[in-house]
Amino acid sequence: MVDSTSNQPEAQGSDPVEFGIRFAGSKMFTQIFQDGMGLVEETAAYLDGKGRQDAKKLDRHASIAYATESMRLTTRLMQLASWLLLQRAVGEGEMTPEEAEKEKHRASLGDVSHSVSKRSERVLPDDLKDLITRSIRLYERITKLDDMLRNKGQNRETTPNPLNDHMDKLQAAFGQKR
Repeated sequence: MVDSTSNQPEAQGSDPVEFGIRFAGSKMFTQIFQDGMGLVEETAAYLDGKGRQDAKKLDRHASIAYATESMRLTTRLMQLASWLLLQRAVGEGEMTPEEAEKEKHRASLGDVSHSVSKRSERVLPDDLKDLITRSIRLYERITKLDDMLRNKGQNRETTPNPLNDHMDKLQAAFGQKR
């Protein structure tokens, strides 16, 4: 309902719900949290078990690639797990979105390589490649969500539409506004 004197929505007895709090309590977040933490557990089990056996079968070059990529994988997953835990704390009311934002420097979605070199990819065990691929997909989803949270849920055009510049020139030439 709109207050006719101010053209603003009338207060319904509560403050507007913060996007971050709504998101952190949503089914979507619950699914991403489960996916992320499940991938962390699956990766740990692989690296502690079958991954050790796979690594022993590799030659020197492949062993270096395995060590490098497994370290990148675990770093990426720890960043994701930290982010997920911060968001869960917001959703459960343990932190405010502002407090979580201040803590993000400790759980930053930093620059961990998001690809594997073609040379390394050829020598890595398939199970490790699968975990890497899945972690990169999850990382991409979470970085998009993090961007949305920072922008309070407002969609932001991430890549400029190349037609906008042309449309602006045409409109200027013909004296019309879009």
